[in-house]
Amino acid sequence: MNWNWFGDPDYWASRLVYQRMLAAIYLVAFVVALNQFRALLGEHGLLPVPRFLARVRFRESPSLFHLHYSDRFFTIVAATGALVSAVLLAGLADGLPIWAHMALWTVPWVLYLSIVNVGQIWYSFGWESLLLEAGFLTIFTGPSHIEPAVPMVWLLLWLLFRLEFGAGMIKMRGDRCWRDLTCLYYHHETQPMPGPLSWYFHHLPKPLHRVEVAANHVAQLVVPFALFAPQPVATVAACVVIATQGWLVLSGNFSWLNVVTITLAVSAVDGSLLPLSPPTLDEPPAWYRGVVLALFAGVAVLSYWPIRNLVGRTQLMNYSFNRLHLVNTYGAFGSVTRDRYEVIIEGTDAEEISPDTRWREYEFKGKPGDPYRRPRQIAPYHLRLDWMLWFVSLSPRYGARWLPELVTRLLSGDRQTLKLLRGNPFPDTPPRFVRARLFHYRYTTWQERRETRAWWVREPVGTVVRTCRLADDGTPVPVGLPD
Repeated sequence: MNWNWFGDPDYWASRLVYQRMLAAIYLVAFVVALNQFRALLGEHGLLPVPRFLARVRFRESPSLFHLHYSDRFFTIVAATGALVSAVLLAGLADGLPIWAHMALWTVPWVLYLSIVNVGQIWYSFGWESLLLEAGFLTIFTGPSHIEPAVPMVWLLLWLLFRLEFGAGMIKMRGDRCWRDLTCLYYHHETQPMPGPLSWYFHHLPKPLHRVEVAANHVAQLVVPFALFAPQPVATVAACVVIATQGWLVLSGNFSWLNVVTITLAVSAVDGSLLPLSPPTLDEPPAWYRGVVLALFAGVAVLSYWPIRNLVGRTQLMNYSFNRLHLVNTYGAFGSVTRDRYEVIIEGTDAEEISPDTRWREYEFKGKPGDPYRRPRQIAPYHLRLDWMLWFVSLSPRYGARWLPELVTRLLSGDRQTLKLLRGNPFPDTPPRFVRARLFHYRYTTWQERRETRAWWVREPVGTVVRTCRLADDGTPVPVGLPD
């Protein structure tokens, strides 16, 4: 049998860049886990992993932590993932035999899968499954001394197609503003975590916003089909994806969602256009070809469920059909909120509460708080607590399991929890009382910005957590959400 069709050296450079970029994203993901897990998921976290493992079986949530859990072991898992990712990013695995290269790429996938499957709501975002699916496929892309396998290029493009087309379809089936081209009248102001340029994007002329939405529809509903066309059409399509995703990177903070999408698009670029020259490439062994073709067949079978979801009348958004997060369905912003609300947590060290009580606000690293503080660029890093507080601002039920515990940790001055915040307004002793209020936020106008130097205008509109304290014996007074 002639296997000339199986490899294509023109994708050597694009494969190399793709692998480096994905390794960098893995590295960020493991660093995020290292920095945040103790307060969120640790033995004394807001949603402790041991409590989760006690009620969920391995088959329902495959993870190394079913074998053993401790905060120290979690640290070892995340640190190992970061170390291996750094090795892959540095290209130290390029000269390995195929089997060793595959084994090394398997390590971060298994470790991150173990984290995601015990991460509960903190790891419930679509970009977690996206990283896992891309990471699994990358295991089989091969080291730099063999020809890139064409079936692997197709599988990466199929993932990119589902990601982009799914996002486009969920918009067309969702909020009416996507169909009448007005969603960007609101989105830059109400998105979960605005970036430093989001204020300026929001104030672009409305006709330009409509052009942006129309261009987005083309990029997500038409361009993905061109990814499977011969070169140079596929490269042009990939460049369109890269450009539109870069625009999203500039306009907001969406963790590594956009960066992974750009990384996948790189795999479609004709490598001969990149300033990298391939060495003399080896022909892959027969067993590797067999593994790749078996993987291709497996993905084809598993694709039944996301395809049915895409063509069905009730499309699911960001859903995994299996516990390994393989061949998922994707989508984003099927609906767009028209008004922005923020949960503002405050504390006081006053002995008693009165109308004259001075409350100090807890500032978070990414989410809006102080109207005079400019939104920061956070992505591709991910601030999990900040993101979840955006959901709480939409409905308190999103925080029913962990928000009372968060307030309790602030009352006790828990150091791990305070590390998730931008600063501690009570550096000497914990506050005596804590509360959480809901504020309506809107961007300042150009005139208001010139006059006040503020980025936001806000006003209180309700209560999320009533004023509460710790009992004299150190046990927390129950923190109740409002009826």
